[in-house]
Amino acid sequence: MSDILKKILATKYREVAEAQQIISFDAMRKRAESASPVRDFVGAIRARHAAGKVAVIAEIKRASPSAGEFRAKLGGSFDPIAYAESYERHGATCLSVLTDREYFQGSIADLVAARAACSMPVIRKDFVIDPYQIVEARAIGADAVLFIMGAVDIAHFRAWEKLANSMGLAVLAEAHNEDELNQALTLETPLIGINNRDLTRFTTDAGTTLRLMHHVPAARILVTESGIDNVDVVSRLTAQGVRTFLIGGALMGLPDPGTGLKTLFPRQLL
Repeated sequence: MSDILKKILATKYREVAEAQQIISFDAMRKRAESASPVRDFVGAIRARHAAGKVAVIAEIKRASPSAGEFRAKLGGSFDPIAYAESYERHGATCLSVLTDREYFQGSIADLVAARAACSMPVIRKDFVIDPYQIVEARAIGADAVLFIMGAVDIAHFRAWEKLANSMGLAVLAEAHNEDELNQALTLETPLIGINNRDLTRFTTDAGTTLRLMHHVPAARILVTESGIDNVDVVSRLTAQGVRTFLIGGALMGLPDPGTGLKTLFPRQLL
């Protein structure tokens, strides 16, 4: 585990403990039970594939530890409503919204605003280290959650997957290497993410997906993440059968992220 990931997780444990002092698990569960109906995250992706298209999970995020603020060179403006609308208009299938405050400058408000502005299912992108965050995700309207392999013991994720599913939430199990991928495949979720980012150096290599994808059974949905920033990378991946992409940083630094999405893929694929 990288030093930066250790710092993020340590912060997350503190944040979750503080959150539960304000709203208890049981109270948050009641909020989740009365949240807006779940949108079918997996179903949306499968429908796009059935139509012969790629599925793009387009990400909204303010910053990252490696890239800083994405909108800084554009005057610092940040409008999750406009991004969600533009992504949907330009062919995205689902949304991913960063809610981590300390390291990505995200917020729950970003997710709530973005989801209200579109009809796409939304995944809460955060570092899940406690079941409280899963219940909270549903309470704020998320339709899916992210499990990052290695963040906690896989036994916890197996139990928490059942909790997520009981509320209708989809789970994206994210791996960075073969060992983590083997752990991800012990979960029931069809969504298996391969993150091309090396968390020890924060560099990206789309070859990570190409090296690991053959370990993912055809019945699962392979999601390639990070480093998908030009047409050549997209062409390499689609040529090998990759049909689901999670893209964020490459788009958030552009004046209109949705238009940027359209330039990465041949028209017939979106």
